[in-house]
Parts: sequence; structure tokens; C-alpha cells
Amino acid sequence: MEDRPEEDPVAEPLARYVEAEARRRFLDPHAAPDPELTAAGWERRFITDLKRVPEVLELYETLGYETRAEPLRPDELADDCQDCQLATFGFRSIYTRRVGTVTRETMNPEG
Repeated sequence: MEDRPEEDPVAEPLARYVEAEARRRFLDPHAAPDPELTAAGWERRFITDLKRVPEVLELYETLGYETRAEPLRPDELADDCQDCQLATFGFRSIYTRRVGTVTRETMNPEG
């Protein structure tokens, strides 16, 4: 009988959560990521409701990422999606990047 490593009671469920959220990200065709953030090395992971923001940020930080939770901007949403405008109030776009990511801003902070 093989010795299996003991399942981490926190990491395993959180890893499944991140995987599910990543899949959900690809199902969200209406919102476009912030071009300034993506140019600075940030990757939009997904959109989530305000209640889940703290746990999501903590999870990504424990995985070695810098995190941001940005309010949705009206220009991120499709023009023909009037109901989507309500999302700007109760949801956030989650952005991450690896700690130590080199960008123009970190190479030349004075612009």
C-alpha cells in the first residue's frame, strides 16, 4: 500500500475554488480587462461579488501573487448589456501578477 501525502484541509479546497473561478473567467465575454493594468503586468482572473473578495485575494496572495480588486468600469461592459451596468455596484474584477514582476513602471518609476 502506497503512502499518500496527507491532504491539506485548506489548500486542496482552495485550489479547487481557484480552478473553478478560472474556468468561469472564460465564460465572461462581456467584460474586457483594464488595458492600463494589463500593460503593467496584471492579469484579470475573473469577476466576483464583494463578499468573496477577501478570501480570493488571500488565496492568491498565499500562492505568491500580488492582488487587486478593482471596481467594474462601465466601459468594461458590453454596450448592449443594460443589466450589466448593475454589476458595477456589487462586483469586483480580480487582478493578479507574480510578486516581483518587472514592468516599465518598476524599471523606470519616474516615467
